[in-house]
Amino acid sequence: MRNEKIFSHPQRSSDAAISFKGYRFPPDIISYAVWLYYRFPLSLRMVEEMLAVRGIELTYETVRCWATKFGLAIARRIRSTSPRRGDKWHLDEVVVTIHGKKHWLWRAVDEHGALLEVLVQSRRDTAAAKRLMRRLLKRHGGARVIVTDKLRSYAAAHRELGLSVEHRQHKGLNNRAENSHQPTRVREKVMRRFKSARQLQRFASVHSQVSNLFMGCRYHRNAEHKRAVRTQAFASWEWACSARMAA
Repeated sequence: MRNEKIFSHPQRSSDAAISFKGYRFPPDIISYAVWLYYRFPLSLRMVEEMLAVRGIELTYETVRCWATKFGLAIARRIRSTSPRRGDKWHLDEVVVTIHGKKHWLWRAVDEHGALLEVLVQSRRDTAAAKRLMRRLLKRHGGARVIVTDKLRSYAAAHRELGLSVEHRQHKGLNNRAENSHQPTRVREKVMRRFKSARQLQRFASVHSQVSNLFMGCRYHRNAEHKRAVRTQAFASWEWACSARMAA
């Protein structure tokens, strides 16, 4: 059996302290820069310019360091308080070319569009599908229905794992998962392609949690409801960034 290379990061406890000690800028500016980078399809240089117009002078490399240093820690805190997700899972994979080599970004969303899991792998086979499903089962428990396209690897993984949940294979039923790749494609264009599989995994892991947090702000609601949802999302973001600054 060939060894499958997976690009991921070690799990850390959500209780690990986020320390801003030793940084020249205050925590609210750092968290604001990180929020801009992951919330909107902006390049590092765009974030640098948006901060400059507010009188905050720094380089785009500083923004990169902040996003790398604090992004995953904030994402873990968001995930730790996120509500229980739906039990209808949509799974899909999309190819991402990095330095001429194909990688596969595997993604799972629930019926409401919340991103459940993203995983960068170097193959598109049964073993890769099984790894995604195992990760989903570990983090989110069981599902009522799993919806995929007609890639045979999903059916084989479902069978080998001995899952009893319903598995629907139909390309037209899986538009929710397929559409979930669009923000990543937009960011890929802004960043002029991802530089490594590790960078893609790190970005997708953080971006998925930030997108989930502000997901309710996307939909067409009356203005009062939308403002209330947005205020709640901002409060959750502030908690994720600041609750343990004194550590």
